[in-house]
Amino acid sequence: MLKMTIQSNEIELRPASIDEIISLREEVIIRGTNRDSPYFDGDRDETTRHFGAFIGTKPIGCLSFMRKEWEGTPAWQLRGMATAPDYRGSGVGKILLQLAEEAVMEESGIRLLWCNARAAAAGFYEKQGWKIVSDEFLIPGVGPHYKMLKDLRSMFFD
Repeated sequence: MLKMTIQSNEIELRPASIDEIISLREEVIIRGTNRDSPYFDGDRDETTRHFGAFIGTKPIGCLSFMRKEWEGTPAWQLRGMATAPDYRGSGVGKILLQLAEEAVMEESGIRLLWCNARAAAAGFYEKQGWKIVSDEFLIPGVGPHYKMLKDLRSMFFD
């Protein structure tokens, strides 16, 4: 758990349950798409890890990491990352992502992370050390995306 203050609000960043973050995922990621549900396959798997940034009990940032291979190699897939509009650009998303990356890598020893990032968010992920590894592709009803990868395996073997 980590605490920070933004806009005079104390924000708690920590592991969370899907039920604590689903309202933010619905509001920021799902609304306006052709998806019927804010839940993703794997949300309730015992290996899935959810994280949130909260003001009291209100989520203002969220993300999930799911154990999903990358090209046959054990990896974590980042899904459902969202920041409430009033807190975009505040640093809360960056810090939440760092906290979550460290937590899942420490827990599992798996240092390979990947995601399907919305094209509009790719620059954010690149600033956090992620790399675009595909051409742009379209998820119907959602929009353009890139496959992105963060491979930290070599950092631990130099």
